[in-house]
Amino acid sequence: MLSRRQVLACSVLAAFWGAAPARAAETPFTAESFAAARRAGKLILVEVHASWCPVCKAQIPIIAELAADPKFADLVILRVDFDAQKATLRNFRVLSQSTLIVFKGEKELGRSVGDINPFSIEELLLRGV
Repeated sequence: MLSRRQVLACSVLAAFWGAAPARAAETPFTAESFAAARRAGKLILVEVHASWCPVCKAQIPIIAELAADPKFADLVILRVDFDAQKATLRNFRVLSQSTLIVFKGEKELGRSVGDINPFSIEELLLRGV
């Protein structure tokens, strides 16, 4: 039986090799969806993604694996397109793709840039649980 660490490591490797990983139920970012999730007091992951970014691609299976965990059942994942949503990037003060920002309701709980360590991404999400 594989450990969670082994499964996450395989997922990261699969992303680099071009395999299609299981996807989390992420939604394209809109101001309306963000506001609704905040009003509902949901745990929100804002994922700043660029299709050409290898780090962003590596984050996909990690986030999908974490989103499948029952402790993150209420997680809302909103994906910001780094190339197309420049106003949103300015609003969040984001300078780089592969930025992850966690909110719980109205409060920002933390952010990371360029992180592909499953355990530190999980720790980031756990700030809101």
